[in-house]
Amino acid sequence: MKFIKDITDFIFLDDKPEVSDVILVPGNTWPQPARRAAGLYRDGMAPLIIVSGRFSKGLAAFPGPACDRERYYGHYMTEADFLSDVLAQEGVPAQAVWQDREAAFTLENAQNIRQILEEREYPVQRAIICCQAFHARRSRMYFEYVFQDREVEFLVCPAETQGISRENWMETQEGLDTVLGELKRCGEQFGWMLKK
Repeated sequence: MKFIKDITDFIFLDDKPEVSDVILVPGNTWPQPARRAAGLYRDGMAPLIIVSGRFSKGLAAFPGPACDRERYYGHYMTEADFLSDVLAQEGVPAQAVWQDREAAFTLENAQNIRQILEEREYPVQRAIICCQAFHARRSRMYFEYVFQDREVEFLVCPAETQGISRENWMETQEGLDTVLGELKRCGEQFGWMLKK
């Protein structure tokens, strides 16, 4: 059905990685986006990774990794701490990782990362975003919105999490709820952006 393909193509972005100035990992509780970022770092795609995230709005504390708890068992105060540990276990040196430990949602990830880059006077012309696959469109949307007055190209190089991919999202209720929820939020939040 064409409308399924249209939704899939809209939500599930997957750009070919190119050499960039920085790799960005928005906050989440899954290790796969940080692992993807580490792989791109090892491939020489960027010299720096910025991880961003406290814990989701509405939570009182970081709930811990969503999977692989036997591997990621540290006492993590924030998503950024967890993602930094994933990167460290993947061989990324600490000096190549910057953290934002305050953001509670995607817009704040983008805003705080921009603030860090500006405070440290780190110029960016191209950035790679490593996020959850179904979160690709909204991630790019927010980063483009926050950096709209800059000439920054954003490439989205996501990772599959929760067993939800562009090939299978319509096959389970969880996949349908997740992807259609993203589609709804894109519409609601894009409308809000246009009013600003």
